[in-house]
This record gives sequence, structure tokens and C-alpha cells, in this order.
Amino acid sequence: MKHTYPLGRLLGFVATLGLLLAAGPAASILQQVRQYRQQHEHELLAEYLRLLAIPSVAADSAGLRRTAATIADMMRQRGLTHVQLLRATTPGVPPAVFGEVRVPGATRTLVFYAHYDGQPVNPAQWAPGLSPFKPVLASGSLANGGQLLPLPAPGTPLNPEWRLYARGSSDDKAGVMSILSAYQALAQRGIKPTVNLKFFFEGEEEKGSPHLAELLHQHRDLLKSDLWIICDGPVHQSGRKQVVFGARGDVNVGLTVYGPKRPLHSGHYGNWAPNPALGLAQLLASMKDSTGRVTIAGFYDDVVPLTAAELEAVRRVPAVEADLQRELGFARPDGAGQSLVALINQPSLNINGLRSANVGAQAANVIPTTAEAMLDLRLVLGNDYQRQTEKVVRHLQRQGYFVTRAEPTDAERAQHPRLVRVTPETGYNAQRTPLDSPVARSVVQAVQSTVAQPIVLLPTSGGSLPLYVFKQELGAATLTVPVANYDNNQHAENENIRLGNLWDGIETMAALMTSK
Repeated sequence: MKHTYPLGRLLGFVATLGLLLAAGPAASILQQVRQYRQQHEHELLAEYLRLLAIPSVAADSAGLRRTAATIADMMRQRGLTHVQLLRATTPGVPPAVFGEVRVPGATRTLVFYAHYDGQPVNPAQWAPGLSPFKPVLASGSLANGGQLLPLPAPGTPLNPEWRLYARGSSDDKAGVMSILSAYQALAQRGIKPTVNLKFFFEGEEEKGSPHLAELLHQHRDLLKSDLWIICDGPVHQSGRKQVVFGARGDVNVGLTVYGPKRPLHSGHYGNWAPNPALGLAQLLASMKDSTGRVTIAGFYDDVVPLTAAELEAVRRVPAVEADLQRELGFARPDGAGQSLVALINQPSLNINGLRSANVGAQAANVIPTTAEAMLDLRLVLGNDYQRQTEKVVRHLQRQGYFVTRAEPTDAERAQHPRLVRVTPETGYNAQRTPLDSPVARSVVQAVQSTVAQPIVLLPTSGGSLPLYVFKQELGAATLTVPVANYDNNQHAENENIRLGNLWDGIETMAALMTSK
């Protein structure tokens, strides 16, 4: 019979342990790491500004290579050994940056993962005074009245509530910086890690990590470990630190609905020529009901249910819905009364964007030729991204659409009154590590030792990471320990990191490097 470690006992144990260690060795290490950071805040900030100033989006291959080389230099300056750029066989793939620290007598090996690439940017959408790759400080969140600040003079105290605005500032160069600065603080204070350390910084996570499996397989001997610590994503909306045991999978699916071969005058041809924008709107509306539940047949059928321990963890997550609704400005959430954490443990279908002709000052009285949408399918354990995509395709067919994977031919246009092109991207599946595993208890204990209030244990994050690839290629377990503030605007304009979260992240990573 499988032994299940009661979650209540685990939470109670680690919370009590965090208090008991207040005057013990763990607290001493924490205090030394904090003191080092406080004494070197300006140096760390200056280094981070230089890293953020390097463009690192998929469309800028030169910027990605420069970012990888800069991170490798940062690792060498900290005394890490075996620093190298791990390259895939496929040409043009951004390298992963690797380094390690072998600790005499250590019996376990942890790999610390973050990614250095960021989401695409549209500088015109950023707030006045902001530019994606010209990092600037603000006195707080600009959305809540924060004001831009000049860079402070050396020696000036840095307010932990200040925000640093730049692409990648939270997702996920904050992970890179927290990990490397944690090791730097330990090394400079003469504190020996309790585990062997390996570092792996990826360069195409925001593209869905299409070559991660290739990289892991090619360098599998180098990457042997007991656990991967994934430093990505935000802390809980309550502000509490959290350990996340899994991540949803993800796949994007593009849809293009076709109308006339050329744009038509809406007066001369309206009521007669089919409008693809209307067709797409009706098609998308058919995919969800009024509560936001997906109505595509079989969409939820293959979900692996949460275990009893995971359901208990979900029940213990602090409620933040009312505060978030006020902050975000909407009256009624989707989900028919279910909590946010319950809903992110289910598969979802999101409309990332729509496009057809023009609006605003550029609007014209036309029937457009096409209408496009990008769907974002989030997957949980049990879903397969290709199978989930096919469910969408079958739904389109049930709505009377002829589905093509290429531009429709004249013959297809003449034969089929409803045409939609489907262009699925490469995706990946969800992965989840059991809450009751011994390695999980060690990580929870380490993170809990850095704070007095109970941390949040989250079975699955709302965001996606290619965690299943680590299991598939290396047989490796993964746990995610995020550092960024929840309101960081990742993947959007005005991305930012709260300085206090960056500093807390350094302490968290140091605790993991010296875990029992």
C-alpha cells in the first residue's frame, strides 16, 4: 500500500521548524546571505540592469547569443566550474548555459533551472517613459500610482517596494539573477552548499521549448541529478512564498476563417457575401458557455483527478479572489463559483487575440477577406496536446466547417461554404510531482525556513513549463520555486519585478542550496 504523508502534518512541521530555527544554523545562514545582499545591493542591481538591457526575444538571435554569453561570464565570475554553452544538433538553436559546483561529501545533486529568453515586445504598448530593454526604476507599481525614479546614487538605500521595469525583469531573468546571486552570497561568506549544484539556463522557453528534449537527451550524462528546481513564475497572489509541484502543458492553435477573395464594399455586398469576422465570432462563441466552461466534446474527459493530499493543499491555499476582482475591475468571474486555484487545475481554452480588417481611425466599410484568432490551450495531467488539438478540430467540423491545414484552393472555396484553416504549434504536456515524495518534503522545509508564515503548496501552477520533458528525457523530478511578484505583467507590456521579491528570491535559492 502506498504511504501518503498527511499534508497537514507536513505544513505544521515545516512552519514550526521555521520558527524553531530562528536562532539556529539555518537562520544564521539566512542572516549571512541577507547581510551580504544588503551590503552589495547596488552592485547586484547594476549587474542586473546590464543583463536586462540585452534584447532576448526569439526574433533576435544575436541578442539571445549575447545574453547566453553574458550569463556564462556571470557564472565564471562567481567561481562556477565547467561553465559551457550546451548546443543542440539542430542549427540556430539558442544554447543552454551550464555550470556546476561539486561539493565534497555531498550525496545529492540539484539542478537549478531558469530561462533567459522573453516574450515578444511591442514598445508602443509600454507606458510613457518605458522601453522594454532600457530598464528603469519606479517608486511602486505604475498601475497603482508609482512614479519613475532616477537610478539612486551608490550607498542610497533601495526601497524593497520599488519596481524595476523591463522585458524579462520577472520572466525569467529574475530566476537567473536570484540563483546566481544566491550562490555568490554563499561563496563570498564561505558557506559550503550541502548538495552538488548544477545550473541550466534555457534560451527558448517562451517558444514552447521545441528543442529542450534534444538538448537534454544530447547532454543527459552531464545533467544527472536528484531534482530540478525550476525558478520561474510568480509567488502566490497573497504575497506568500510557494512551492509548486507541477505545471500545466500548453499548445497554441491558430484559426483563420475565410470570406471573399478580395475585400468588398459593405453597402454593395452586405447581407449577401459571408463575413468571416462574424463567422469567427460565432465559431469562438460556440466553444464556451456563459460560465466559461469549455463546451468542446471530451475536453475534460482524460483529466487525472487530484489526489486526496492535493485536494487538501488546494483547500489550504489562501483565498484572494475578492481582492483580485477589485484590483482587476470585473464584477463576476468565470467558473460558476469555483476558486481560482481549483480552476487552474483544470484544462482551459483562451483566446489570445483576434484580427480582421481594421478598427478605430483605420476602420473602413468593408467585408474582410479573412478573420484570424489564436487559441491557447492549457493542459493538465492526463491531457495530450495533440489529442486536445484534435478535439478542437472535430468541434470545428461539427459546426459545419471544412478544416484545412493549408491555404484553401479555389476548388475547396467553391465546394465548401465554411472554411477554416487550423495551424497548431508545437506544444507540451503537463507534469506533476507527488506532494508526499521525500525530495518534496526537503524542498518545502528549505523554503519554509526562510519565512515564519506558512508557505503555499500548489499542486499545479496556472502557467506552463515543459516539465514533462525532464521526466521523459532524464527521468527527473521537478519542483517549481518562483520568486516574482504576482502583479509583474509577465508576457505583457510594462513587465516588472518588485525589488523585495528579487531579494527574497536570493534567500530562497540559498536555502535550497544548503538544504538538509
